[in-house]
Amino acid sequence: MNHPEWIAILDYGSQVTQLIARRLREQHVYCEILRYDTPAEELRERAPKGIILSGGPCSVPDSDSPKCDPALFDLAIPMLGICYGMQLTAHALGGEVQRGEKHEYGKATMRITKPSPLYEGMQDEVQVWMSHGDKVVSLPEGFETVAESDNCPHATMQHLERALFGVQFHPEVVHTPQGAQMLKNFAYGICGCSGDWEMAKFVEHTVAKVKETVGEDHVLLGLSGGVDSSVVAALLHKAIGHQLHCVYVDNGLMRYKETEEIEALFGDAFGMDLHVVHAGDPFLSKLEGVSDPEKKRKIIGNTFIDVFSEKARELSGDVTYLAQGTLYPDVIESVSPIGGPSATIKSHHNVGGLPEDLHFKLIEPLRELFKDEVRLVGRELGLPDYVVDRQPFPGPGLAVRIIGEITPERIETLQQADLRVREEILIMENHLDVWQYFAVLLPVQSVGVMGDDRTYENVIAVRAVESRDGMTADWFKLPYDVMDRISNRIINEVRGVNRVCYDISSKPPSTIEWE
Repeated sequence: MNHPEWIAILDYGSQVTQLIARRLREQHVYCEILRYDTPAEELRERAPKGIILSGGPCSVPDSDSPKCDPALFDLAIPMLGICYGMQLTAHALGGEVQRGEKHEYGKATMRITKPSPLYEGMQDEVQVWMSHGDKVVSLPEGFETVAESDNCPHATMQHLERALFGVQFHPEVVHTPQGAQMLKNFAYGICGCSGDWEMAKFVEHTVAKVKETVGEDHVLLGLSGGVDSSVVAALLHKAIGHQLHCVYVDNGLMRYKETEEIEALFGDAFGMDLHVVHAGDPFLSKLEGVSDPEKKRKIIGNTFIDVFSEKARELSGDVTYLAQGTLYPDVIESVSPIGGPSATIKSHHNVGGLPEDLHFKLIEPLRELFKDEVRLVGRELGLPDYVVDRQPFPGPGLAVRIIGEITPERIETLQQADLRVREEILIMENHLDVWQYFAVLLPVQSVGVMGDDRTYENVIAVRAVESRDGMTADWFKLPYDVMDRISNRIINEVRGVNRVCYDISSKPPSTIEWE
């Protein structure tokens, strides 16, 4: 999509490059992450309002370190180099970058020594987050130092006439408390952005584009009920109505009454052409006796493709396009910042691996958005909160939360336990602070006492985590009264369970899911 106002971010391999984009978009400024070696001529044609060079793990003086097109600095477009990006700017324009004797990592106090539009409205001393080994020891001609720290004499440099800036720290991370203001100053004060990136405009523009692209053709969507596929469904339905055909595969491993909720919302309330495939039997028969988590995943993935493909063939006479819920992080991760493009976009949330006889064109209306933006689009389209705020749910469903063999009895036990976990956390005032919460059925049994009888029954583990993006997570400190109610309800209301444990592991070293 062409945006009249946007900022280009060239990626040099930093683990937090995506955060730069997210911080800018939070300021209503559209941006895109591009390869580090994007040609200057391509950027000239696309005319971004500004260019940001990201951080990265390499050392600029090394001959094989990633470099930018030198002609970037002649485009007369404002530029901001962050960490490695600052060192690259200095190196390319004749300054000197030297390997530091020690790596500087962590919080530092930066003193602003000269006025700079980058620090408009800020105090003279600010906390920043440093993470670098090399540093600039000699500035290029025409640059001046405008900030310093104890270990970094050139913490910020600028060339006001050419609108070139460099910072040795990371403004995009939360450990730089005023970093968002710095990026806003760059986008608005230096680049002249007006902040036109709004979800209402995105919906309007995307609906028009889908209508133009699809024309009189029809679109097939694999609807899971998750946030991404639900928003794709609502967006496409708004654009093309009856030309959209949604296929929902119930693999028998969904949460309690999940299929009924999806039928009621998308089939009844929205009036979509929804095809529900009740396929629990083939899934469970193939999973019988299988305990290995990787085997489970492969069986479920392959069976899903078989079931979905069979339904797709029934509809393929009318269908030209396959819609997918690809998001911007998936697009970014399909291009290695240093090693070149990978073969395919990640497909763990999408319908990948379809047979060759299904020659669908691909349509991905959310490929420009981050997850939080997808939720905003969902609200704009009138999806209810319980869909928009829905937590991540694994593709294999409850199979990854049943440790060991999967049977109908064990599925029912977990569905009932999980329902009570969700019900109790949902009535907490701050339940939206919990990134994800669910129950896990363990492959062990424990001794208990119920009434006068000694029991030997199942153990349920409860998992609740807080996270910003799912890449890292910490266990959520649920109030004791909430944990008490969860435990009492599961033990008293779910047949076959006599013990409840709470998972207090963080990611890393653990993962959020158990399998």
